[in-house]
Amino acid sequence: MEIGRRRLPAVKQLDYDKNRIVWLAPAPANNTWTIAVRRDVADANRLRTLADLGAWLGRGGRFKLAASAEFIERPDALPAFQNAYGFKLRQDQLLALAGGDTSATVKAAAEQTSGVNAAMAYGTDGPVAALGLVALADPKGVQPVYAPTPIIRADALARHPDIAVWLKPVFQSLDAATLQKLNASIALEGRNARQVAAGYLKRKGFIQ
Repeated sequence: MEIGRRRLPAVKQLDYDKNRIVWLAPAPANNTWTIAVRRDVADANRLRTLADLGAWLGRGGRFKLAASAEFIERPDALPAFQNAYGFKLRQDQLLALAGGDTSATVKAAAEQTSGVNAAMAYGTDGPVAALGLVALADPKGVQPVYAPTPIIRADALARHPDIAVWLKPVFQSLDAATLQKLNASIALEGRNARQVAAGYLKRKGFIQ
């Protein structure tokens, strides 16, 4: 993940030079592709990162992944994880689900559908933690970083420089666990997104 974040200054400069868009301080969360494992499996086998997963699979760990065909086949998705972390899943260790809906893959792992105990997921998916899964970290930075980041026109920021000051602590508070919880309120509890956001900002003291 740090590899991706080191590229941020270059991206910021390119957008400013071409479009006069200023990128402000990003959130620490990363909403990129990952693999999420059932918490009971993760805890029993001390799985916190994809490197841990690769080592565990090398020792014969029982594993079955629910994912979309795109995730399974795209060179920059599962194959990239396998190459980086030294594992190779057999066909009987994969359950391909139609479409790219991570709520379906996470649900399959939570319910152990067809023996599944892991799922394709995004880093801030609400159902991950809510349904008892753990998103594994990607220490080698295989996937691009998708960090929520506020952007603003340079002329608008020049007129209202306090915007950057106000937004910085808001976005700094948005780590993966926080966004998973907020997204779960919307995806699983059916709450209104605007109300969830407003409630969070009030609880944190960002607005009254």
